[in-house]
Amino acid sequence: ERGVSAPMEEIARRACVSKQTIYNHYGSKAELVRAVADRRVHEITAPLEAPEAMEHPAEALAAFAREMLGALTRPRAAAFMRMAILSAADMPEVAQAWYEAGPRASRRKLADFLRMETDAGRLSIVDPLEAAEFFAGMAIGSYQTAALLGVARPLSEARIEAIAAEAAARFMRAYAV
Repeated sequence: ERGVSAPMEEIARRACVSKQTIYNHYGSKAELVRAVADRRVHEITAPLEAPEAMEHPAEALAAFAREMLGALTRPRAAAFMRMAILSAADMPEVAQAWYEAGPRASRRKLADFLRMETDAGRLSIVDPLEAAEFFAGMAIGSYQTAALLGVARPLSEARIEAIAAEAAARFMRAYAV
């Protein structure tokens, strides 16, 4: 509800634990934010780690894109990101933790997947991390900007599916062997 600016006292109260318990477990607010981001990245990148992902890269990429777009439709996710952006000047270590554990980690996992696809001879990618950035940008594009600004750009399940499939198809055409 309040994003990274929520006081640790309030977080502890809502979790029904002491503030010291949170600090004992996470060490700092930055590490707590990192844990939240880690969990979300695991959910978003799960399609890339599915057993069938390597044999069906277009489907894995589309599923990854669906997860990213789905996250944009969740009001709490966009609100948390807005709070992180607003807090960046006052709490740069928290913003850095969010970025490293969130967007950067998801792109690295995507890059690892793309590297494996290149090694398997299904794709031809010179710089997998750059290609991962291209794919993520193509998939979420201006929908992320709208979500961060609180501008209504509704995405139905059918529209998310269409965008994800098109992004994956275009990406595969661009990098296919």
